Amino acid sequence: TNVSVDWDFLIKIFQTVWHSSIEYFNVNSVTQLSAIKGYYFDYSGTSMKALTMKKVLITDLYFTQDDLYKIFADMNIAALTIAESEMIHMLCPSSDSPFRYLNFSKNDLTDLLFQKCDKLIKLETLNLQKNKFESLSKVSFMTSRMKSLKYLDMSNNLLSHDAPDVQCQWSKSLSELDLSSNQLTESVFECVPVNIKKLDLQNNQITSVPKGMAELKSLKELNLASNRLADLPGCGGFTSLEFLNIEMNLILTPSADFFQSCPRVRELQAGHNPFKCSCELQDFIRLERQSGGKLFGWPSAYVCEYPEDLRGTQLKDFHLTELACNTTLLLVTALLLTLVLVAVVAFL
Repeated sequence: TNVSVDWDFLIKIFQTVWHSSIEYFNVNSVTQLSAIKGYYFDYSGTSMKALTMKKVLITDLYFTQDDLYKIFADMNIAALTIAESEMIHMLCPSSDSPFRYLNFSKNDLTDLLFQKCDKLIKLETLNLQKNKFESLSKVSFMTSRMKSLKYLDMSNNLLSHDAPDVQCQWSKSLSELDLSSNQLTESVFECVPVNIKKLDLQNNQITSVPKGMAELKSLKELNLASNRLADLPGCGGFTSLEFLNIEMNLILTPSADFFQSCPRVRELQAGHNPFKCSCELQDFIRLERQSGGKLFGWPSAYVCEYPEDLRGTQLKDFHLTELACNTTLLLVTALLLTLVLVAVVAFL
């Protein structure tokens, strides 16, 4: 930790560790000083299971990338972390890799990573958050040959998917996908793994959930918080949905028929929206009373934003009379009062 070493010495440290009884090895805040060059690394007979490297600074700007990345790509361990190290590339392993866990978060990796790589057949977890990926379709093809991949974290990148004619091909085993904090719009639903069970789309630029989208029959958890949605989505494409987070959107008056269209939903997080407290909202408030506690954060997270004189009022404390919200009843009442008034005047 917090040391400066030359390349030869750093590799000798790794080689010594590889032939020891050490199973977990951490490297933190290391600066590599001398020129990087090719090295034959002996991976045989190791007890190593996981290597973690964070904040590793490479000072040599003129080196053959393969000399650096090949050593790590071919490591015969289950877990490898190289994070916060300004890494711009990583090679595909030379042969079928034992990697089950890869964490390359907080680097400078791009869409070129692992394209057409068919050696990560045991990889289950891949963390690529806070890099520089831009194309969602290229990310999907990156995973297509990862036969065991279950969890992928692509949060805090630069991802978009704006070309409807561009195909996507995800790993069939992928069940959990984090795409939060990117630049995705509603077109993202044209490029979602069909077998996905948990999908995080928080903090993007989604304005609606298209009704004609492909059905995600396995999806159980969907996070759409901090987008630009104006209403609750229906569950036409999510027949197995159980948890929905739609907090911090632009919902003024949520649809009152949500739980009818989404009968399997056990928890709805819809708080912290700019609710307009009006007659139309009364049905949603009644829905809460009938839902049996399915509204997460009720009542504190559900507050009137409009009109201004009701701002800050919790929805549970907002009440309008039946007469005020029933136009027909209001007209009939007004007519009756008029007739009574006319009759009184005539009598006088």
